[in-house]
Amino acid sequence: MSANTESTITLPWASDFHCHLRQGDMMNTITPMVEQGGVRTVLAMPNLTPPLTTTEMAVEYGKTLQQLAPNVHFILTLYLNPKLTPEEVEKAAKAGITAVKVYPSGVTTNSDWGVLDLKIYYPTFQAMQDNNMVLCLHGECPSDASKDICIMNAEERFLATLRELHQEFPKLRIVLEHATTKAAVECVKSLGDTVACTITAHHLFITIDDWAGHPHHFCKPVAKFPHDRDALREVVKSGHPRFFLGSDSAPHPRSAKQGEKPAAGVFTTPILIPLMATLFESLGCMDKLEGFISTHGRAFYGLGQPPAGSVTLTRSPTCVPEAYAISGSEQAASDAMSVVPFMAGAEIPWTITKTD
Repeated sequence: MSANTESTITLPWASDFHCHLRQGDMMNTITPMVEQGGVRTVLAMPNLTPPLTTTEMAVEYGKTLQQLAPNVHFILTLYLNPKLTPEEVEKAAKAGITAVKVYPSGVTTNSDWGVLDLKIYYPTFQAMQDNNMVLCLHGECPSDASKDICIMNAEERFLATLRELHQEFPKLRIVLEHATTKAAVECVKSLGDTVACTITAHHLFITIDDWAGHPHHFCKPVAKFPHDRDALREVVKSGHPRFFLGSDSAPHPRSAKQGEKPAAGVFTTPILIPLMATLFESLGCMDKLEGFISTHGRAFYGLGQPPAGSVTLTRSPTCVPEAYAISGSEQAASDAMSVVPFMAGAEIPWTITKTD
């Protein structure tokens, strides 16, 4: 950070290493909000309908995103699937695709194409290691009552798989995404420098009591117990270089969030960096904010310095909108075709007042 006072913070443009930008009208609405939230580097998730399973699909998606937000660097990903052969991995790497995302089958939005047995993909992982790509893991086991696995312990039960993957491919960069448990934090800390972890904004704020009965706080993986949130907060306060921001901002129409079976996802994109400043100030670790939102993740992904320019936040309250209207919808923001953000209607103490 530079040129800071008690009432202003100047930061480099942030990097978000896990963000859902969707497709169609939702994509057109959300993608321009990336800069609004203080971010100019985004790792875009591939779980579209259909998912991004080939190099050509990912490249075309990147072009579409770039047209909507020309100043943003989009890091492209592929969805792990049986057609992702070692040859396709090499092709993807040459095309500038950085990462492959693993979704265990059925654990979250658009994961029906996900995998059940990672061992069959070991040749693919070897090719990724050889081509210096990153493996991004949604680190949960599918729920299975016969194995006593449910949404509250699915992440912890997955950690043995993470350890096994790291042992088999020690040079493969692996990211355990959106960690929610003390066990996950301790596991990543215990592994080598090629294993990192993203943490969302909302998991640093909420616990199980905040999403039970509140559909707009419901996401996968779900927020856990207070001691788990404390572990997430402690590791970001420590400035550990292998833990960094991946918002997992995941917008859904209000109608999908407030139905009989709420869709999983919390939406933070347009308020992301003011939200992070609020959290880090409350934890007394503003000196660790820049590392978490920028330099740690960029170093792990080999991206070098942040984009030119800076973001200035001022201690001036931001009133989070109750909802954002979806582009192309004729309905008002209060109606079904809108997106409700995290902390809707609340006031947070920091506002982005200048960018360059």
